[in-house]
Amino acid sequence: MRIALIALLVWLPLSAAAVADEPLSPYQWQQAQKVAFDKSEKVYADALKRNGLLAQFKAMRDAYRADNNKAFRIVFGQYLSWYQTFVGDYPGAHASYSIRQLAAQDDAPSLLTSGEQAKPALDAIADLAKGRNAIFFNEAHNVPITRTLTVQLLSRLRAEGFTYFAAETLYESDPDLQKRGYPIPKSGFYTMEPIAAEMVRSAIKLGFKIVAYESEKPGNGDVREYDQAKNLYERVFKNDPAARAVVNAGYAHIQENGRYLGGSSMAQHFRKLSGIDPLTIEQTMLIEHPPGTENHPYYRAVIAALHPTAPIVFEDKDGTPWSLKPKAYDVSVFFPPDQLRDDRPTWLELGGLRKSYFVSGSLCQDDYPCLIEARYANEGEDAIPADRLVLDPVKSAQSDDKRLFQGRPQTHANLYLRPGAYRLTATNNDNRVLFRQNIVVDAKR
Repeated sequence: MRIALIALLVWLPLSAAAVADEPLSPYQWQQAQKVAFDKSEKVYADALKRNGLLAQFKAMRDAYRADNNKAFRIVFGQYLSWYQTFVGDYPGAHASYSIRQLAAQDDAPSLLTSGEQAKPALDAIADLAKGRNAIFFNEAHNVPITRTLTVQLLSRLRAEGFTYFAAETLYESDPDLQKRGYPIPKSGFYTMEPIAAEMVRSAIKLGFKIVAYESEKPGNGDVREYDQAKNLYERVFKNDPAARAVVNAGYAHIQENGRYLGGSSMAQHFRKLSGIDPLTIEQTMLIEHPPGTENHPYYRAVIAALHPTAPIVFEDKDGTPWSLKPKAYDVSVFFPPDQLRDDRPTWLELGGLRKSYFVSGSLCQDDYPCLIEARYANEGEDAIPADRLVLDPVKSAQSDDKRLFQGRPQTHANLYLRPGAYRLTATNNDNRVLFRQNIVVDAKR
């Protein structure tokens, strides 16, 4: 896994040092981050030597707890948050790493005073995609609610005539992905997380041709952005000018204007290479942030006024979508605040595509912590599960910093699964299987 390439998109500015309560100059703060980055890489490399996902995550969690240095906490918090999503600790992942969303000069005027109307994002984006050759969705990699809308839209976009699906950090080193029909650990990095894996799996089942466009060249910044765009263009549109593609990427890789990482974004390079103007869907800014960071003022106002229970967008009377950053993105999506049930967000239902399935700590055979995974019955043992979570009975952890995995005081939870047959397993910290069972999730539940 090439985590070093994707670890820090930009160095955090000095304002982050103020949050860390360290009187550092901008140069000192950048140097502190470089030291933290090097240590993070080493901790991650050492963790990968552990046997199994649970042991790897535990090593990373323990390293985070053992070092109170603020720069390390900020930098390594991003690494830890990715692994928290891998093991199904979604609230913990967002608490470990969150980017504040403050009001800015390039924000559009408030939509609550300009006459736009709220619409379900599923319907609005499906309509906006008609006649477009490319639609780019972005995501916050450690906040998988920003993947859920894309998963739900895939069937509508396929019916509209889109035929290619491309996702960041899918690797060409897994040439059998399309034929196999599901991702495995070597398929990519973010596809280790079950919702990201479900996105790829769903696209394959719907008949999309999967495209790995991640750069394999050394270097970051503009080198990576250009190479991603070049791969996307050459592997889709160069030989199929009439192609229609759904593209998933992180954060500002899809911005259409402005400087990005000292150069241009992937989307800007793509437009120059292909001549195609993609429909860009921004999904990372108008989401609920954990305590200690900040929601955008527009987000607070919209949630307070409308109380949405599903993603929404806004359009004017002519059907023109509203964007928080109109020079950079075509559409902005508002996601509702998380609703938790047994410490798991209910957006895991994927808009009704999946049902909750209760699991008890009895599966763990009193060997805690244990990792509970549900794999589709027709997929291999190396398949990324449809869902996974960790159970542990520790009751003493009170703060986010001291949470043990999900930190729940009870030993039960809910998996979220599509109707169908699955293999349910429980494994311990030594990666030993404690329990196996075939289960069926009934569509009528």
